Amino acid sequence: MCRSLSPLLLLWLAGCGAAQPDGVVGTHDGPSFRDDRVGHYAVGSVASEAQIAAWDIDIRPDGMGLPVGSGSVEDGEYLYEEQCAECHGSFGEGVGRYPVLAGGEGTLTEDRPERTVGSYWPYTSTLFDYIYRAMPFTQPESLTVDETYAITAYVLYLNDLIDDDVTLDQNNTATIRLPNEGNFVPDPRPDVANERCMQDCRGGAAIEFHSEVAPLIPAVAVSAEATAATVHPGAETYEQYCSICHKVGVGGAPIVGETQAWSGRLENGVDSLIKNALDGMSSGTAVMPPKGGFTHLSDEAVEQAVRFMLEKSS
Repeated sequence: MCRSLSPLLLLWLAGCGAAQPDGVVGTHDGPSFRDDRVGHYAVGSVASEAQIAAWDIDIRPDGMGLPVGSGSVEDGEYLYEEQCAECHGSFGEGVGRYPVLAGGEGTLTEDRPERTVGSYWPYTSTLFDYIYRAMPFTQPESLTVDETYAITAYVLYLNDLIDDDVTLDQNNTATIRLPNEGNFVPDPRPDVANERCMQDCRGGAAIEFHSEVAPLIPAVAVSAEATAATVHPGAETYEQYCSICHKVGVGGAPIVGETQAWSGRLENGVDSLIKNALDGMSSGTAVMPPKGGFTHLSDEAVEQAVRFMLEKSS
């Protein structure tokens, strides 16, 4: 794993500084870079093995990556009470809105499933990994390896997955299978459909891609005249004025797109509907002032807006 500097910070680092050391190419008016530096922005250095090891703490489901150490259920009980119970409860029942860790078996098909380590989580390595990286909530990465094994063991014990005399270590942690493991399946999307390899995998030269990025299709230029021809002449008036009421039904106004709401208003024909829009109308269910209250609009603009709304609601 690795972290990278943000592009803005990289650009600032690349451009700041009054003096340029030997080997730097460029001026204050342009980007500076060094041929012997690492990275696109000519900053940084090759990560050492020690630096990589400090970040390389992820753990695979098969246990690869588990650090050397051990911890018992008995030791985990004391550590759990001290480090975890305040949020997760003494028996993993959860406090307030903090996650429940134990129980929940058989609830995943219910309306309100209880997703716990025993009912939902896929692997014990995930449990160790998460505790080691992120717990306790107020002091992440403060637990030692042995303490993490012990707390992991106690959480498994709370879920009746191991006995109270078990000690976990790098060799046996991944052998404990969680009940819901079989319900986690490979991603079925076609771009990740290659067969998974767990050992003796092919080298990079032998890998075949089953999907690739679609080729770029150049956009077809459309003239302003053609674009204008496809826009209804009443669309602009509707969007700027009429939509205030006719998008949400203010004052009983028929909503654009609801065919049934408009069909009743067409009983006397389109011309009658346009006249009501120009002169205003009032009924037991709706009211509309002349030109919707925007009397500066021309009669033609109002008529075109009405025809636009009818077209969208037919």
